[in-house]
This record gives sequence, structure tokens and C-alpha cells, in this order.
Amino acid sequence: MASCPHFADRSRPASDRPRLAKIISRGLEGADDGELFLEYRQAEMLVFDNGRLKQATYDTSQGFGLRAVKDDAVGYAHASDVSEAAIARAADAVRAVKGGYSGRYAGPPARTNVKLYGEESPLGSPAFEAKARLLEAIDAYARARDPRVRQVSVSLGATWQMAEIVRANGETYRDMRPLVRVNVSVVVGDGDRQETGSAGYGGREGYERFIVTETWQNAVDGAVRQALTNLEAVPAPAGEMDVVLGPGWPGVMLHEAVGHGLEGDFNRKKTSAFAGLMGQRVAAKGITVVDDGTIALRAAHSRSTTKARRTSRTVLIDDGILVGYMQDRQNARLMGMNPTGNGRRESFAHVPMPRIDQHLHARRNAPSRGDHGVGEEGHLRGEFGGGQVDITSGKYVFRMHRGLSHRKRQRGAPTRAPCSSATDRPTSTASPWSATTWRSMTAIGTCGKNARACRSASASRRCVSTEITVGGTG
Repeated sequence: MASCPHFADRSRPASDRPRLAKIISRGLEGADDGELFLEYRQAEMLVFDNGRLKQATYDTSQGFGLRAVKDDAVGYAHASDVSEAAIARAADAVRAVKGGYSGRYAGPPARTNVKLYGEESPLGSPAFEAKARLLEAIDAYARARDPRVRQVSVSLGATWQMAEIVRANGETYRDMRPLVRVNVSVVVGDGDRQETGSAGYGGREGYERFIVTETWQNAVDGAVRQALTNLEAVPAPAGEMDVVLGPGWPGVMLHEAVGHGLEGDFNRKKTSAFAGLMGQRVAAKGITVVDDGTIALRAAHSRSTTKARRTSRTVLIDDGILVGYMQDRQNARLMGMNPTGNGRRESFAHVPMPRIDQHLHARRNAPSRGDHGVGEEGHLRGEFGGGQVDITSGKYVFRMHRGLSHRKRQRGAPTRAPCSSATDRPTSTASPWSATTWRSMTAIGTCGKNARACRSASASRRCVSTEITVGGTG
């Protein structure tokens, strides 16, 4: 069985490549679009938990996915056997989606020479022994921060992915993607009460910048501070109130309230609360939202997406007006719009679809309303956790790790991790106060859609959102 000359066995002669292109061309004949996606991945994970190295894993995987697009239908076949015979069988399988249809194959995507990150694998350095010693040092530092620290869990993880896309005419696009992440979780206790705190960071580069002592100590300090604050927290007030969103992690609310609802496939199918609202006001004046896949070294980004389209910076809401959706090539063609480079996939085994890269609540000048922008009573939010959204109704929910109540323009006690919910209406009253504070999220988030996960991130400035229902400890 011959290996695929484009990927698994690069020692094969270049003359074999036209043969593979012929197989792909046969599978995509008459299709509107499609490609062969090849992936090779290496990954490692070290976990130091309860005072000892509990996990150390390393694995490699590879595979391909062949996609043929007919109008709004997709034929997809994938396998971990990267061979010409397997790809030929996949080509026969995806041809079935076309039936007697004969489309016009889409033109090639634009290329880019912009480098958002390096190509070197982060797995080789530092050595395993150095990583193990680093985890032990982080554990010791966390335990020494406060006698109430009862348990510490620290993890180091890295992946290196090589992705290659081959079009029907044999044209190729290749990308090498490093990724490193560091996570710290602590448990503190006082008597019978225990609380947790966590922090994480990472990006598309090697370990060097992330294992600097000051960097990991800042992460540990944040996790311990969060846990100790929660240890003193009181139950959150319940009811509908104004909520101040701090800079950074609270961008997850933007991700849920706006992000998924502006993905192109939901709007094409008219299942999003934002469907049919292009050019209309969907947020207060001063609110500008962009999806930016061009920030260097960020985990959610890539030079070219997994659908052979270079990533970009897309304005979605401009001064409160809906002006764009996040599009992949297929949905953009069906909606008569330009692709935005948001076609992403979890792995070779998954079909690409429109996905969020990194949502940013962009700066806009706005009038000040005091230090926090809350009237007589409200809730000051701190660090956020995850969230989810029903895109059809626009209802979303999110959870925070730390917060402060706010009453009569005075900060109150820290509150215990409440859940909050709201409905994103076309006339959202979210108001942008205290616009001078802005922070990007350095942690690596994972976003789920149709049971498929992709790296994602959000960033925000301090602002006020009204009519948020607060309550429950989730």
C-alpha cells in the first residue's frame, strides 16, 4: 500500500504527487468546493497533583479528511490511514453527495506570508526532567503562599500540528502550529469550608516565555487570590440588575451573547436571533465587536484556517450596528457574502464550519458614569468561567469565579460564584462605560459547537450590561 507522498512519506518522488491530485480531482469533480485535509499531530501532557507527578503522556496521531461540497450539502470521508488507497476510497465515497449535480469549482483562497507564530515544535525543549522540576517548584510556591492552601494541581501541555490542504488541481497550503498551555488550580480551606481558584495561560510558541519564574508565579498568585476571596464570599444577590463586566475574562459573555449568534451558518439557516438584522441596531451606541484571528501567538489563531482560507480581522458590530457575520467559504457563497476565514475544524475527522477565533470588545469613546457605571444597586463582576447560549432565543448563561456586590455606589462583599443569565435582544441596552480599561485574555479557552471543540478566546474592556438576571451558585 503506497503512502501519501504529500504527507506521511516525504521521501517519495515528487512525480507521485500528480497521481494524488488526480485522485482528489476525481472525487471533487462537479463539486462547488472541497479539499483534502491532512493532519499530523504530536502532543504531551504533564500533571503534578497532590504533591507528586501523577501523569506524563505523549502521543502522535495523523489522518486525512476529504470534503466535497454541493450547494448546501457536504460529502465527507476521513481515516487515520494516510495512503493513496484510503484516499481513493474516500474519493469514491464523497462523489455520492453530488448525484447528477454539476457545479463550478470555487477559485483558490488568497494566500498570505504573514507569520503569526513560528513553526518549531515546542515538545523538544526543555527536557522532561526540567519540566518535572518546574511543576514541583510551582506546587511548592503555591503551598507556601498561604497555610490555608490544601491542594495544588499544575499541568504543562504542548502540541505541534502540521496541517496541509490539497485542492483539486493539486495546489497545496501548509501550516505548522505550535501550542503551549500552563494551568494552575488550588483548593483552600478553613474548617469545613473549601473553595477553589484557577489560572491559566498559553499561546502558539515554545515553552520559554511561559516558564519564566515571574510568569508562573503571577498565575499562582492569581489562583490563590481567587480561592481565598471565594473563601470569604457571601451568597450573591438574586434578581435582575446592572452588571459591570471587568476587562479580560468577562469577554466570555460577549462570546456567548454575540459570538455564536453571528456565525454564518446559523444566520443562513435563520436559526439565530440575529438572522435578518444586518444593518440594524443590535447594541447600544459605542459598542463595537470584532472577531480577530490576526493577533500574533494567540492559541485560537492560525496563518491559514483549516479550510484553506487565510484568517482575518472581521468587524461584526460597528457602533451598535450589525455589519457582518463570521463566514467560511461554503456559507459565504450561499449567502452571497465574502468569506472571513472563520472556517475551522477540530481535527481531520471533522467537517469545517464557521467558528469564533477571538472576540474583542473594541474601544469606543463613551461618557463616564462613575467608577463602575452601576446605579443604586448592581453586581460587579470579577473573573469568569464558562457559559453557553441558545442561539435561537438569544438566551445565554455564564458563571463567574469571583465577584463583588455593589450597592448605593459602594463596593460590597465578595460574592460566591453565581450564575447569571440574560436574553440578547436586537435592542440590547448594554452600555459602554469606563472605556479606558481594556485587557486581552491570555488563558486558552475551548469552545464547543455541534459536539466539536476548537480553541477560542475573548477579550473585553470594562462596561455595563443592564437587565442581567443574577442568582444561583451553579
